[in-house]
Amino acid sequence: MICDTVEDFAAALPTTRAICGLDLGTVTIGVAVSDGMRRVASPLETIKRKKFTLDVARLLEIVAARNIAGIVLGLPLNMDGSEGPRAQSTRAFARNLSRLTDLPITYWDERLSTVAAERALLEADTSRKRRDEVIDHVAAGIILQGALDRLEYLSR
Repeated sequence: MICDTVEDFAAALPTTRAICGLDLGTVTIGVAVSDGMRRVASPLETIKRKKFTLDVARLLEIVAARNIAGIVLGLPLNMDGSEGPRAQSTRAFARNLSRLTDLPITYWDERLSTVAAERALLEADTSRKRRDEVIDHVAAGIILQGALDRLEYLSR
């Protein structure tokens, strides 16, 4: 089920259980997960994209192993807020994924998430090689943390 708003997503979630955040790229998918109380996002792994069925098979393995309750997809909006080809591709991925799982899926504005991830990794004095390895799942963590913070605000 695709939830167009975070409010609808929150209503579809159980009170506890982790959620998953994704940073969809053309070459990789960054994956982050929250704790069961949905307070903290933790980068988990980067899936090297091959084809949709293989990518989703790995994603659903993670979902099952971690008892994930919902999925947040980073939506790559243009800086003016409009949607371009990458946002349309993300929405198509969500539609295809929703056919394979009953979990609620929502979108989170991911503008500048990769920039924030790069800045955090630079501040941590991470080598260029290591940054290339982890940037996508760190960006997924930033996307997921934004959604977690919004969910926390809504629950007050």
